[in-house]
Amino acid sequence: MKFPRDLFSAEGIVQLLIRLALLALLIVWTFIIIRPFVPILTWSAVLAVAFYPAFGWLAKRLGGRPRIAAAILTLITLGIVLGPAAWLGLSAVEGVRDLAGQIGSGDLALQAAPEQIKSWPLIGPQLFDLWNLAYTNIRAVLREVAPYLKPLAGVMLSFAGSAGVGTLQFLVSVFIAGILFPYGPQLVAAVRGFLSRIVPEQSEHFIGLAGATIRAVSQGVIGVAIIQALLAGIGLKLAGVPSAGLLAIVVLLLSIVQIGAAIVFIPVLVWIWMDKDVPTALLLTVFFGVVGLLDNILKPLVMGRGLTTPTLVILLGVIGGTLAHGIIGLFIGPIILSVAWELAAAWIGRDQDAPGSRPG
Repeated sequence: MKFPRDLFSAEGIVQLLIRLALLALLIVWTFIIIRPFVPILTWSAVLAVAFYPAFGWLAKRLGGRPRIAAAILTLITLGIVLGPAAWLGLSAVEGVRDLAGQIGSGDLALQAAPEQIKSWPLIGPQLFDLWNLAYTNIRAVLREVAPYLKPLAGVMLSFAGSAGVGTLQFLVSVFIAGILFPYGPQLVAAVRGFLSRIVPEQSEHFIGLAGATIRAVSQGVIGVAIIQALLAGIGLKLAGVPSAGLLAIVVLLLSIVQIGAAIVFIPVLVWIWMDKDVPTALLLTVFFGVVGLLDNILKPLVMGRGLTTPTLVILLGVIGGTLAHGIIGLFIGPIILSVAWELAAAWIGRDQDAPGSRPG
């Protein structure tokens, strides 16, 4: 390649620096302008990739009408967001505000062990004593730490206040995803062309890996967690459990980070058996047992490949995404971090497997 003679002159270097500075300014300014829309656009792309197989199947059943298929899929998704998800979100916001109010006023309290536990066979007296011991100790601890928990109340109220903005972001993302569905092949071709200039030998592999990871995490982790949380919220509401929406959000978080909902369901079932009659308690126990096992049933069905992303990466994605982008970051954080992890692992693995990278 031949360079102009005046490129390395003083005047040429100054002109080059000016051009680079203007290009950098343009890039930074563009990012500043689109930065508020990055979470929405990212979540829209995730939804489009995750639901594209369903879109393709529906378009074929409709005789090759992609726009009608996209409209139907968008309406179904909007129905889910505006229906049970909105109901669950409002219940959770109410629970967060109540808890924040108790923390702020220093009135956070726990329930003492009910007397009827003593009459339970075999474990009744021991459980009653253990409950009362924990109640006494925790109450003393709460009394000591209550002044230090008051700043947490402000954070919780701020998080609850952002729920409306998060819901609006979800709605806009669903609409944009519906618009993206018919243009899937063109968008994939554009991404392939971009990657071919950066990693020409691995562009196809990276596109396939990124798509598979997005579907695995969004369907097998996020999707199953949302289903579990919705069903848990319905059951908790029907059972009359206090702060049902807030507990359902806890179920969502525990399911996303692969811990499981048993931490919530076990004390809830204890409360149900104390408060309800035997047939109702038995029915709710079966219901929550099925909900708790959903991840073991659904994940093998919806995940096309085993998820190799470590749980710690997903946890960091949940925390970092929520801190960076609010409620919508709770979902896009683990997905983006998982994609980055898988691509980095594939890149490192390819480099190690290259003939020139092996000694001897």
